[in-house]
Amino acid sequence: MVTTAPGQTTAAIAARRRAAELMTGRVREVLTRMRRERARITFAAVSRRADVSRTFLYQNEGARRLVEEAAAEAAGQFTADQSARAAQLELSWRERALNAEDLAKSAGEEIRAQRRQIATLLGRVRDLEGNLPADAVQRLVSENTTLKVQLRQQTQDNRALEDRLKGARDNNRFLDKRITDLEVEILRFRQDEGER
Repeated sequence: MVTTAPGQTTAAIAARRRAAELMTGRVREVLTRMRRERARITFAAVSRRADVSRTFLYQNEGARRLVEEAAAEAAGQFTADQSARAAQLELSWRERALNAEDLAKSAGEEIRAQRRQIATLLGRVRDLEGNLPADAVQRLVSENTTLKVQLRQQTQDNRALEDRLKGARDNNRFLDKRITDLEVEILRFRQDEGER
């Protein structure tokens, strides 16, 4: 049987108490950081970040109380944050709904104004049609058809004239080049004659 001196026991207890206080201090610091970060506080997360064992957290009364209080506070803060987010989202949706309602109301007014304008214009067209003699509609349709045929013919004639103009321009360029070539030949011929 091994016996220890009372002084050694006291020193061991004091060393153990100091180690427990150091670990509790690390737990306190980690909990402060986790609160600032709004991180999820669990025994496992605190154990990992404070570099202490879970056993220490569960067995040390002070450390366990710190973690439990911080976890409860974080849960309350999380609930408050969720409530604030939900209220903000509801306010945003309410504002969007009011804006959509205003837009729908103004669109409805615009549609009604457009329908009135269309009805007025259709009434004018019917009035004009009513004032025409019976054979006028047939005459207008036949004149419109004749004008369309004439327009088609004029378009074809215009294309033919454009093609002829293009051909004439090409011939003119060719003849200009040929005249330039002949003038060069005449100058050479005169130079050759002058040298003899």
